[in-house]
Amino acid sequence: MFTRRKVKVSAQPDRTPQAVYSEVEIFDILPIPLAIFDVSERKTMKNRAFSALAHGSTALLVDDAVDGALQKAFQGAEVNEILTFSGPPQLICELQAGKLNGRGAYAVLTDVTEKSRADSMRTDFIANISHELKTPVGAVAVLAEALIGETDPAIIERLTGRMLAESERAAKTIDDLLELSQTEQSISENTEDINVEELLLAVKARYNEASHQRQIKIVVESTPSARVTGDRQQIASALGNLVDNAVKYSPDEGVVTLRSVAGADDIAIEVCDNGVGIPSSDLDRIFERFYRVDKARSRGTGGTGLGLAIVRHVVTNHGGTIEVSSVEGEGSCFRLRFPMEHI
Repeated sequence: MFTRRKVKVSAQPDRTPQAVYSEVEIFDILPIPLAIFDVSERKTMKNRAFSALAHGSTALLVDDAVDGALQKAFQGAEVNEILTFSGPPQLICELQAGKLNGRGAYAVLTDVTEKSRADSMRTDFIANISHELKTPVGAVAVLAEALIGETDPAIIERLTGRMLAESERAAKTIDDLLELSQTEQSISENTEDINVEELLLAVKARYNEASHQRQIKIVVESTPSARVTGDRQQIASALGNLVDNAVKYSPDEGVVTLRSVAGADDIAIEVCDNGVGIPSSDLDRIFERFYRVDKARSRGTGGTGLGLAIVRHVVTNHGGTIEVSSVEGEGSCFRLRFPMEHI
């Protein structure tokens, strides 16, 4: 099918040498994953982009699917389908195939893995936020209906108290959504040199009242020289979410520790507690939006399921990583690592 006919390419033929490429070379350098079945030579050619699309056992499955599509196309069928390969890693491709004027057939693959993942996340997000807001709003409506005609002061006080709690829950969800939306974009231009010890003490002060009510001790361990460059508000928000969780899920008279540890290439800020801990089966999902380890327990403590998602995005915005270690019944430790270039 492919001959060695030369194709001349020259933007300025009078001034520069002419570059000469064969059809095979042009086919191979195309950035689109492409396969062509040559009826005269009875073989299939696949370009470099096609070969780079999949690896291992997934590559064999892709080859089989494309070969089948080429045969269908050569027989006159138009092929347009979505292929899903579980991997790992997962690969989702759109496959289009057609006939080439009696000389053979072609197949084009388009990697839509990220698009499909984004669409799935968007659908889940809409479903989750609809549920999270519908619950408190519906509760307020029911409580308001119960108040109509009620004359008992004790009942009125109890119902209005519950209405206030549900309203605050809805407002907290909206506030967390706005904060998450801001941190998902990118790090703001409000970067500054931050003294880590001062930041940890400020975060501690925000939660002193909540911790004192349950006699939980918040301890700060940091050297005065530890510093990070970044958005103070975002980093304080991330640490605040971790401290808030640590206080909520720690036993009375427990201890929450805020610690900074300088390494050779980075600086780590840790938030550790001796609380209920996180099951190992949930550790991979705790940073997902709206994911709760124990929905009943989180609902009782007022969690929205967005706090750890905010933490993850803040750390990513600052070029860092986040690690978590936890043992059920013994506590959890979250470690935010910021690379040396941000110090």
